[in-house]
Amino acid sequence: MSNQMLKMIAPLAVLVIFWFIPAPEGLSANAWHFLAVFFAVVVGLILEPVPAALVGFTGISFVALIGLVGNPKESITWALSGFSNSVIWLIFAAFMFARGYEKTGLGKRVSLIMVKFMGKSSLGLGYAVAFSDLILAPFMPSNTARSGGSVYPVAINIPHIFDSYPDKDPRKLGAYISWVAIATTCVTSSMFLTALAPNLLAVDLIGKSTGHVISWGEWAGVMLPLMIPLFLLTPWLTYVIYPPTQKKSPEAPAWASEELKKLGPVTFKEYLMAFLATVALVLWIFGKEFGVDSTTVAISIVAIMVLANVITWDDLLSNKAAFNVLIWFSTLVAMAAGLKKVGILDWIGANTQTMLSGMNPTTLIIALVILFFLLHYFFASVTAHVTALIPVFMTIAATLLPPEQIIPFTVILAGSLGVMGIITPYGTGPSPIWYGAGYISQARWWALGAIFGALYLAVIVVGAFIFI
Repeated sequence: MSNQMLKMIAPLAVLVIFWFIPAPEGLSANAWHFLAVFFAVVVGLILEPVPAALVGFTGISFVALIGLVGNPKESITWALSGFSNSVIWLIFAAFMFARGYEKTGLGKRVSLIMVKFMGKSSLGLGYAVAFSDLILAPFMPSNTARSGGSVYPVAINIPHIFDSYPDKDPRKLGAYISWVAIATTCVTSSMFLTALAPNLLAVDLIGKSTGHVISWGEWAGVMLPLMIPLFLLTPWLTYVIYPPTQKKSPEAPAWASEELKKLGPVTFKEYLMAFLATVALVLWIFGKEFGVDSTTVAISIVAIMVLANVITWDDLLSNKAAFNVLIWFSTLVAMAAGLKKVGILDWIGANTQTMLSGMNPTTLIIALVILFFLLHYFFASVTAHVTALIPVFMTIAATLLPPEQIIPFTVILAGSLGVMGIITPYGTGPSPIWYGAGYISQARWWALGAIFGALYLAVIVVGAFIFI
């Protein structure tokens, strides 16, 4: 039997097995059947026998068709509820920002400028790659587009200058550059709310559980103090633990200068893209002061980008990644909301309170943070991780934690989504890209992932002590 066939059968097997197991005491048959579909969807998201968006779309279609969440009108209203979610449209709009960076050439120019001015040594090149990601991170919720689409095309050419290839002297420079790139994009993904699409999905699910939607500023207030030192440490720590044999790189700035000459002078559209991105960032941070919603800002900026021809309407319509995420996340939001609608979360909360009520809040918080992080070893998608675990962890928190600790706990929990991507070669979107470059063996990647994962988790735990 082929691997693809096994991937197709696994979600269906999970559905059938759970469907015919009698519902536990306290859960209705409808709720248990919904949970069976939910488990099947999560397995489908992990294995991806078909595109992830189709997995979610199939899940909500099936639930609505057989009426697990109510009558026909209630079912279709529930199934399409995610498509009216403002956070999902913020993610969609931010993908258009990424397209603007790509089309204007601003993303590539930023990376080359970093190499030109910081790339005289291998350590400097590491920081150049890191800062290239950092500058783009607040505006690009796809770390795959950011690290794989903007940084990778520039950074992966640097080792070639020094005759470092996957099959020839990979440790000379290529392995170091590759690890710094993936490690720093994990850190920047946690640093900003808008640097990783699952961050926004998690915030939406948390908002549905707590009634409080974490703002850009609230996220930054907790995560920036934790992530800035980690960001600055990562290239140096990589240099110490996994050093390149090429220590100096005078050729890199010269190469970057030549590439910048090929790009020509900064264009009006690049200036406009930088200006619009800055306006968006300012309003995301201070929008509440002006009574402006973050999603309103995002879609307005996209409209201006199209009207000003920074991107075209065809660019918007042909952005498959953006529409894929729109459908994918909309269906997952509905599936997660269904857990509450059919009574599963209330049932989990009641049973959790009985099992864990003896733990003091501090011990419980640390245990939940560590468990949430380590469970990512079993997920090949941060989105699947969010969909499967955030509703459950929020139910436990709401049941057992004092009200004043719930909001800072949620920021720490959601804030760990970016950095947990470092632990495996499949842990986050750009991981397969950098792993696929071939400079780092699988065994080495797992070892480095364990070292850096332990460090990143330690910082998150320290953050829990400080802010909670």
